Amino acid sequence: MRIRIIREGKPRDAHLCALQSDYVRRIEHFVRVGIEERSGIGETTKPSKSRQGGRAFTPAGQRLLDSLRGSRKVMLDPRGREWTSEEFAKWLGDRTLDGTRELAFLVGGDRGFPAAMRDEADLLLALSRMTLTHDWACTLLLEQIYRGFTILRGYPYAR
Repeated sequence: MRIRIIREGKPRDAHLCALQSDYVRRIEHFVRVGIEERSGIGETTKPSKSRQGGRAFTPAGQRLLDSLRGSRKVMLDPRGREWTSEEFAKWLGDRTLDGTRELAFLVGGDRGFPAAMRDEADLLLALSRMTLTHDWACTLLLEQIYRGFTILRGYPYAR
């Protein structure tokens, strides 16, 4: 399985960027993982007739969705499911067992994702009911992915 973290924009905080790099190295002991920075993925345009049945995406949003065909798309959203670390670990383990080839976690900017893009997600996931910057959200997501794999393997980190 491969994990892609796709985030809106570049990280602004050097300390969080270093922490994210550390978690990427840790996660790579379990699966392939990468972070991609994109811009304009969470913006909308006025509605038009498109391949999504009238849903409007910016060209960047459309290219992103096109590049994720065949991937399981998980968008971070405050309206999403809230899980414990153990529940998230179980979900990760189930994705491995069901043959998921790629998990794509999308971290939006300060406005999140438009409804039309959220409709394309396989899962909406809330890391917290509190508002987080996308730098913190990305860092927390990576930590929880790492924690999930350590829970599945019974490593002491998760205890």
